[in-house]
Amino acid sequence: MTPLLIDTDTAADDAIALLLAFAEPSAEIVAITAVAGNCRVEQAVQNALYVAEVCGAAVPIYVGAARPLAGPLATAEMVHGADGMGDAGLPIGGRAPAAGDAIDVILEMADRHAGALTLVMLGPLTNLALALARDPDLVDKIARCVVMGGTGDGVGNVTPVAEYNIWVDPEAARAVFTSGLPITMVGCDASRRDAPFDDTDVAAWRALGTDRAALAIDATAGLRRFVRSRRNTDVFDLPDPLAMAVALDATLVTKAEFLNVAVEVRAEFSRGATVVDHRGLTGRPPNATVVRSVDQSRWRSRLTVALAAG
Repeated sequence: MTPLLIDTDTAADDAIALLLAFAEPSAEIVAITAVAGNCRVEQAVQNALYVAEVCGAAVPIYVGAARPLAGPLATAEMVHGADGMGDAGLPIGGRAPAAGDAIDVILEMADRHAGALTLVMLGPLTNLALALARDPDLVDKIARCVVMGGTGDGVGNVTPVAEYNIWVDPEAARAVFTSGLPITMVGCDASRRDAPFDDTDVAAWRALGTDRAALAIDATAGLRRFVRSRRNTDVFDLPDPLAMAVALDATLVTKAEFLNVAVEVRAEFSRGATVVDHRGLTGRPPNATVVRSVDQSRWRSRLTVALAAG
């Protein structure tokens, strides 16, 4: 089995990504670490604990960084609701996380599963940057680091050029992308192309009649309200489940390029941008496998199977 450590700022799409992971028989989820992002870290922990309970998953979930490395936290509550899970009245809260610090856990699991551990980074990269600062040798112990973050085509989802997870903590993202970790970047551009869903899909989830499908519907309620009100559409995309699918099965990727990715941290208009050197103009060595497309049919089938699980 492949050992996975999942780092998450648990909101709607993170929750669905966790459903995918909990349904995968070939994966051993050794720990889940929470980070501030979509919601405050305390809420992210409670959301992850709730998803694990729905799935009957006995996975330790740890509290991580409560703020970015520099500057204040900017949550995405306007998208995902005050609770990060669509404000659908889910029974979230009151569950106890595992004792211990997320940074310590990342380092401990990297030592325990040295050379085999896959990191699945679904939120801002603060926890991982702090772990790298504490032990730079962490780089040599990780088999894969799948990052849901950035954009491969320069089109952002929170600013014209920046994707949310990178924009929240670009200093952490820069530390991670310059660390030497074996990064696979699944950006919001891949999600726009290969992870679109609409009301027809939600109806199909409802027809499955499972608790996991109901959770996916409830959790995305805020996201669906947001896209209707702000974009006048029922189409929403799910970047975190797409990244999780790639982490669970690399053969789902149909096109990827090994390129240099730099993270902008100071510019007035492009802070948080992932600057992808598609043509080798900078002369900098490649540092990330940038996923450009994923087999949409296969990964959506995997999601349906996960939501249909009892």
